[in-house]
Order: sequence, then structure tokens, then C-alpha cells
Amino acid sequence: MGVEKVTANGNGAATDSGKGRTVCVTGAGGFIASWLVKLLLEKGYTVRGTVRNPDDYAKNAHLRALPGAAERLTLVRAELLDKDSLAAAFAGCEGVFHTASPITDDPAQMVEPAVSGARNVINAAADAGSVRRVVMTSSIGAVYMDPHRSDADADEEEEVDETSWSDVDHCRDTGNWYCYAKTVAEQAAWELAKERRIDLVVVNPSLVLGPLLQPSVNASTWHVLKYLDGSATARGGTYADAAQSYAHVRDVADAHARAFECPAARGRYLCAGATLHRGEVCRILAGLFPGYPVPTRCKGGAGETAQGCRFSTRKLVEELGVDVTPASQFLYDTD
Repeated sequence: MGVEKVTANGNGAATDSGKGRTVCVTGAGGFIASWLVKLLLEKGYTVRGTVRNPDDYAKNAHLRALPGAAERLTLVRAELLDKDSLAAAFAGCEGVFHTASPITDDPAQMVEPAVSGARNVINAAADAGSVRRVVMTSSIGAVYMDPHRSDADADEEEEVDETSWSDVDHCRDTGNWYCYAKTVAEQAAWELAKERRIDLVVVNPSLVLGPLLQPSVNASTWHVLKYLDGSATARGGTYADAAQSYAHVRDVADAHARAFECPAARGRYLCAGATLHRGEVCRILAGLFPGYPVPTRCKGGAGETAQGCRFSTRKLVEELGVDVTPASQFLYDTD
């Protein structure tokens, strides 16, 4: 099996739609945020990116190297728990893309920063006076965690859509603090946005894969690299009996930009591509990269029984016009 190498998927083609417009991206150095900054610069936007330390040139080098960055990208210091720093970052901006969020299963480090950070972003955007829309990055973690839905009993024809919410009690009781935090943070954002009369649109991506702009390997990329670098082989050469949905980082960045630009955009948008069993992921990788130590056996020898949730992209495609990248392409592009 093989796939032709491409350098772009056609999404977010550069236009002058952002010419003369200033927007802010929180957590600009992150995986999704970096690609969003790249796309916004290509579209002609002036971008203000929040980072913890603008003077850390090594950590921010991938942003400063982007085409257009020298002319139209400014990195500013801001913290999610410091509303004043956010207010300064948003001043004069027409749009805010809130992508910054901790990623950990430690409740102390995940829940409060996610919830308070979301509220601070909404309040700061409302106080700015110039912000016409906030686009927030949430997650399918805020969508599918339901005690009444299980992989084993999943209907192959059933699709989870934007009307679904994770059960916060179930998330808490099972210790899934990432999904808990994502759910309560998004709910808090919706509640406060209504109160403050801020136009909020939310993108809910699945596990995001694709090429990295930042120098360090992130958690989602490690999900694939462990099957190629021998790490999985060293731990027994097997893959888990599990399945999940994946999305290409370019699609996710494109969804954010279109959610801001489309006047009719409303509510939530699931950005979740193919749902694959780990075995299928490994088989695709083995075909794309022959000679690498890709696992060939399911852990425990029980076979591939997990189905995983299937997510509807109907709203994403029909309302925003995002093209969903095929699985073989985003796995090939992950590096």
C-alpha cells in the first residue's frame, strides 16, 4: 500500500480575506495553534499570538519563521489565569481564537486552568469592545463520554453529532479529567458568552495528527511515532484493542478560520475524521513505511473487537466547506 506525498490538502488556500484585519490566537506556539497562525498569515491577517515568554526565541522560532510573520505577527506575553494580560492581548482585535489549554490527566493542573481560562477569555473579549467573534478549541472529549454508550455495543450506523455532550459525572467518576475539564470549560464558555453577548463558535476536534511546525513532539504525534520508532516493539510488539477518531491538523486549522469568517457559523463543529482501530492504523503505517518495526498483533490476543465512536462531519462540511483528509494522508503526514 502506498500514497502519493502531497504538501497540502487544498484546505485554507491563501486568500486576502484577512487583509487589514487583526486577530489574536491564544497559546500560539501549540500544535493546532501554530498551523492556525500559519493559515491566518497566509490569508493576510495581522496576528497577535499569546505565549508565555515572547523572548524565548528558541521556543518561538517556528512561529517567527512563518511566511509573513516578520511583517504581521506579534507575540505577546499572556496567561489564561491573568485576565488583564488577555485584555491587553485582545485590545483592538476583531477576532479571538482560543486554542490554549493544558493537556494532562492531573485534575489540579487541568480543570481550574481550563474553566477559569475559558471564562477569562470570554470576559476579556467582551470587555475589549472590538471583538466580533470568539472561536474556541474544545474537543470530542466534551462530546462522546457517555456511560450509556460503549465500544462493544456501538451501532456501526450511529454517529455522534454536535448535539451530544459528555456526562461530567461519568468523566469524574472514571477519573477522565481531560474530558471532564473540556466539557465543563466549554459549558462555562457557552454560559458566559450568552451572558456577555459574545458571538462564540466552538470547534471540537478528535485526536489531531499531521506534520509538526514546533520542534518538540507532542502527545498526539507520539501516538503514531511509537509504532514506527521501535517503542511499541520494545514493549511486546502489540497494539491495543482500541479505536478512535483522528483529524488532520490542516483540517482543524481550516475549520477554525472558516468558523471565524463564515457569517452564518453557529454553535459547535465536530472536526473528526475516520474512526480507526489501532490495528488498521498499524496496517496503514506498515504499508506506507515498509521496513519499520510496526506491530502486527493485538494486545492480549483477543482480536480487534473495539469499534469506537463514529462522528458526524455533516455540519462541518455543509456549513463551513471543510474537506476531510483521508486517513492514509494524515498518517503519512505525521512526522
